[in-house]
Amino acid sequence: MTETIFFFYFSSVTVVSAILTVSMRNPVQSTIALLSALLHVAGLFILLHAEFIAAIQIIIYAGAILVLYLFVLMLLNLKGDETVLHQQFGFALFFSAVLLGEILLALFQSPLFDKGVPSSMETIPPFRGNTESIGFALFTDYLLPFEMIGILLLGGIVGALVLAKQRPTN
Repeated sequence: MTETIFFFYFSSVTVVSAILTVSMRNPVQSTIALLSALLHVAGLFILLHAEFIAAIQIIIYAGAILVLYLFVLMLLNLKGDETVLHQQFGFALFFSAVLLGEILLALFQSPLFDKGVPSSMETIPPFRGNTESIGFALFTDYLLPFEMIGILLLGGIVGALVLAKQRPTN
């Protein structure tokens, strides 16, 4: 019962914050609404017992990337309009309701809705913690892609440093 209440709280605040993120005219207020949405999505991850992904959500998205957004907004010194919502907010709300209705209709007509748990989920592997499972999969099954992404990111960093380096003018 408690999980259901928390689910409805986190999901409703996430949806409202996401709508405010795209409908606010002031970029700083929009970024604060995005922060609220990201934190409540982390709460949904905690309800799913995915604590590691919730921590990553908070550290990377709500921490680093949102701070980067705010830093760019402050550097650009954008002036927001005095109106809070866009003029097309009514149209967006109508089409969002239509889209939500279509999603719910497709969900209720899907074959998984009637059957319950699929047969592939009946056999549960031995219990491991979330972080241990991610680390085990990352360093066994996905070791080569993990190392390739590391090399790709290193190349991107070196390329950014080469492009950003100021050449002395004579």
